[in-house]
Amino acid sequence: MSDSRKIAFIGLGIMGSPMAANLVKAGHHVTGFNLQQDAIDALVAAGGHGATSIADAVKDAEVVITMVPADPQVEQVILGEGGVLENAKPGTLVIDMSSITPQTSIKVAKAAKEKGIRTVDAPVSGGEAGAVEAVLSIMVGADDAADFAEAKPLFDALGTTVIHVGPAGAGQTVKAANQLIVAVNIQVLAEAVVFLENAGVDLGAALDVLGGGLAGSTVLNRKKANMINREFAPGFRIDLHHKDMGIVTDAARAVGAALPVGAVVAQLVASARANGDGSLDHSALLRGVERLSGRTVA
Repeated sequence: MSDSRKIAFIGLGIMGSPMAANLVKAGHHVTGFNLQQDAIDALVAAGGHGATSIADAVKDAEVVITMVPADPQVEQVILGEGGVLENAKPGTLVIDMSSITPQTSIKVAKAAKEKGIRTVDAPVSGGEAGAVEAVLSIMVGADDAADFAEAKPLFDALGTTVIHVGPAGAGQTVKAANQLIVAVNIQVLAEAVVFLENAGVDLGAALDVLGGGLAGSTVLNRKKANMINREFAPGFRIDLHHKDMGIVTDAARAVGAALPVGAVVAQLVASARANGDGSLDHSALLRGVERLSGRTVA
């Protein structure tokens, strides 16, 4: 492809692996690095290339994409010794697609600018299924509209809703709002499931009809099977949503926004984690409602 880019992809986890593979499918030259070798091997099997270090991955890259769990990892990978800014060439476009605080994104943008490196923060929504199917929603913060325009073809290979929402850090602010809405929706869906089951209603039929009305949502469509079948293999872990609810709480406090429902749900997410459910999909918030309702949860 004439518009093929040389991309370094750092962080090949639940989300990063399918995203990197979709960039390969779109015709880009993708070199991946991850702490676990099996993830690198999977990218190579999909037609990509493997690197032995961050420095190795980014040395010839035009674009660097990072997709790691939280702020400490972003700071280590991008700002730390042996990291992206130490090894990328001036003019490189660094796209951080992790979900972190707006403050960290702004810090990264400032440090990168001092080295002549451009940055975009572009967190995503859609979970593992959205990453696999390339239907993610991508909220983009960029100081320069030209940097967004350059990144847009790459985002189009990963998602179906791609919007520039403001300057550096703005993408992370919108992602925080997204995680607030998702957590509240999952929690109330879990409560509805327990209510319906206790009432003896056909749960599958009930959720189907609810999904066709005003109560319908992407959360209901994506998570109802998990709840009906009690299958909570992680598409997005409670541990990570707990981290995100902390970001929401801090960001809201900083701008003077009251989040009364969000505060309660943040505590319920924390409770699920404290009860050993942190490694499960966030639809396992159902287990917390079951505990509160006096059910025995295996």
